[in-house]
Amino acid sequence: MHRVLVANRGEIALRVIRACRELELETVAVYSSADETALHVRKADAAICIGKPAARQSYLNHDALIDAARRSGADAVHPGYGFLSENAEFARRCEAEGLVWVGPSAAAIEKMGDKAAARRLAEAAEVPVVPGTHGTVTPEQAVSAGVRIGYPVMIKAAGGGGGRGIRVAHGAEELEGGAQQAAREAEAAFGNRALYLERLIEAPRHVEVQVLADGHGNAIHLYERECSLQRRRQKLLEESPSPALEPSTRAAMAASAVRLAEAAGYVNAGTVEFLLDDAGGFYFIEMNTRIQVEHPVTEMITGVDLVKEQLVIAAGEPMTIAQADVSQRGAAIEFRITAENPDADFQPSPGRIDGLELPGGPGVRVDTALYDGYSVPPFYDSLVAKLIVWGRDRAEAIARGRRALEEFVIGGIHTTVPFHRRMLADDGFCRGEYHTDYLAMSA
Repeated sequence: MHRVLVANRGEIALRVIRACRELELETVAVYSSADETALHVRKADAAICIGKPAARQSYLNHDALIDAARRSGADAVHPGYGFLSENAEFARRCEAEGLVWVGPSAAAIEKMGDKAAARRLAEAAEVPVVPGTHGTVTPEQAVSAGVRIGYPVMIKAAGGGGGRGIRVAHGAEELEGGAQQAAREAEAAFGNRALYLERLIEAPRHVEVQVLADGHGNAIHLYERECSLQRRRQKLLEESPSPALEPSTRAAMAASAVRLAEAAGYVNAGTVEFLLDDAGGFYFIEMNTRIQVEHPVTEMITGVDLVKEQLVIAAGEPMTIAQADVSQRGAAIEFRITAENPDADFQPSPGRIDGLELPGGPGVRVDTALYDGYSVPPFYDSLVAKLIVWGRDRAEAIARGRRALEEFVIGGIHTTVPFHRRMLADDGFCRGEYHTDYLAMSA
């Protein structure tokens, strides 16, 4: 590997470019016509326009990306997160073109991307799963499956992600209608109307485990991230360690995640996601076959550069760390800063940045591609920055987060900075007593 095409935009593209530079790898940025002035375009060694603003005509355009790799002499592709990062067809296309895919194989993406198949694999690896169907069901088969599982149940898209294609049913009538709606939504979003059912665990915690595996038989975990603070199943804030885990549960959950990665023959970075019930039981829900938005939380508590490890593994080398090298040090919290107005039902707020002041000081990290005068385009995800703070313990991390959020100024647009300030004044959050339904129940 000598030159990496970064098939993404915004802060994650910048993050990959920086990791490549430290490994003395050249980088090629791609951009839509709406991103001509974007910071990742300036920071890469080369940059190629791949199309019009709409993602399907640029960042989701397989042909344009492959052509950019050919024209630029890139020999590897890093997809970041979102866009094509979990698209097995694109990963296979890159492999066929002789490009190194910085991520798991297309086969692994397919295996773990099919939620029903991943569930069966987890069961075979003796990883706890939520009671549910053992395979996919049609909307017509859902009602009889619901009777066997017991209500309430969650209807999920087998090929889905990001909270889409999900419905909750408390009885047969709700299940029948919800399954039809979920199938239509799944077909529109993922081209796959297959469903599976799981018993609904009410007010659970959402806890995920970061794993790394290389092509030399090594697989490790880098502990967990608590991701329970969500709005409409979209994560808003993540932290580690989870305030909900006992040491024995933490160890069992981490071991389960590694066991699943090994069973899947997984290579590169991945995240195994679990639900945690109020009795301390944990259940596998899915595996994300890419780097996560919240990966800096893990980097802050372990000192491991996950993106550099991705690149090293993709180059065919053993990862640079062993399980014995990994420990949790202190506590870290990530605040997702989006261009949305939290006081107007989180309405999008694109526009020109008029005044930007980033927080600093010990234990403070900001991942962003913003600069003063930059115009946030309306075409893509609203994430504009990630504020990550570290403390010797959770109390210090919260205090540092308060201070950093007070310093954070993004003028010209609405952002979720005020929302996060309010969360750090919330007694339930500060006690660590929250769950995936916390915001909905307190609204």
